[in-house]
Amino acid sequence: MPRSILHPVLLLLLALLPASNALAASSDSPKASSKGSSKSSSEKSPPKAVAANSDSSSKGLKVHAKAAILVDVQSGRVLHSVNADEPRAVASTQKLMTALLVAEGGGLDKAVKIEASDTWAEPSKLDIKAGEVYRRGDLLRILLIKSMNDVARALARDNAGSVEAFARKMNAKAAQLGMTDSNFVNPNGLPAEGQHSTARDMAKLAAAAYRSKAIREIVCQREISWQHPSGKVSEFHNTNRVLSSLKACNGMKTGYTVAAGFCLVSSASNGGKDVISVVLGDTKEFVWSDSQKLLSWGLGIEPQTARNP
Repeated sequence: MPRSILHPVLLLLLALLPASNALAASSDSPKASSKGSSKSSSEKSPPKAVAANSDSSSKGLKVHAKAAILVDVQSGRVLHSVNADEPRAVASTQKLMTALLVAEGGGLDKAVKIEASDTWAEPSKLDIKAGEVYRRGDLLRILLIKSMNDVARALARDNAGSVEAFARKMNAKAAQLGMTDSNFVNPNGLPAEGQHSTARDMAKLAAAAYRSKAIREIVCQREISWQHPSGKVSEFHNTNRVLSSLKACNGMKTGYTVAAGFCLVSSASNGGKDVISVVLGDTKEFVWSDSQKLLSWGLGIEPQTARNP
C-alpha cells in the first residue's frame, strides 16, 4: 500500500493516544461517501502530528455529556475533549466494532442461516427466527441503521462461531487499533460485567470504521426498506437523528442503556474537512444537540445555521 495513504490515520491514532503512550498505527484512508467530501484525505498534504490535548480555542465549547471528544480526521488534532480517558459503558456504539469485523471479514453477499442462540437478545430486536436465511450485507445494514441486538448476535456467531469467540476478536482488534482502555464482552453493547471503553478509544474505532467503504455507504442512509421472510416490507429510520438535522453529518452510531446513558458517535464532512465526535453519558434532551454542536464547531459551521434535531 502506498505510504502516502497511510499518513492521515497514522496521525489521527497517534494524536488520540495519551501523550505518554503514543504509538504509531496505520489503516486505509477514507473514500468520500455520498454525503461526504469528494476529495479523500490521501489527496491532501500530509498533516503534522499534534499533542493529544484539546485545542485551547475550544475552552468555551460546553456539552452535557459525561465524556466527549472531537477530532479532526485529516490533521489528527483533538479539537475538544471532556473526560476522554474515563472508562464508561458505551452501549450500542460498540456495534461499530461488530460492523468493522464483519465488513473486514467480507463475503457480504453470502447467506447467513439464523440459529436459535442468535435470538437470545433484548430489548431492540428484529425478531429473526431460527432457520431463516438472510444476506450478510443486509444484516450489517439493519445493524447499523436500526441497532438490532439479535442481529448483532447472529453476525457475531456467523463470523467467529460464537459470541464469546467474537468478543475475543473484538478485543484483539481493539488492541490493534490502540484502544488501550477498552474491553468488550458482547457484540451489541448490552450491559455486561467488565465491558467498557472511553471516548478516546471510541474515536479510534470510529476512525477505522470511517475508512470502511461498506460501513460508510450504510451509516449515511436516513432510512431503508426491509423485506421480512413473510414478504412483508418495513421501513426503518436511522436512529441517528443528526443525519436529518445537520446536512454535513454523514453517519455513525447511536447507543443507550441505563448504565451508559445516551451515547452517539457521529461524523461529518464539509469543504474537504472531516471530523468525528463522540459523546458518552449524555441525556435524552441534549445528546443530539451536543453532537451537532461539536460537529458544527469542528467544521467551522456557524451554530445558528445548524438547527437542533
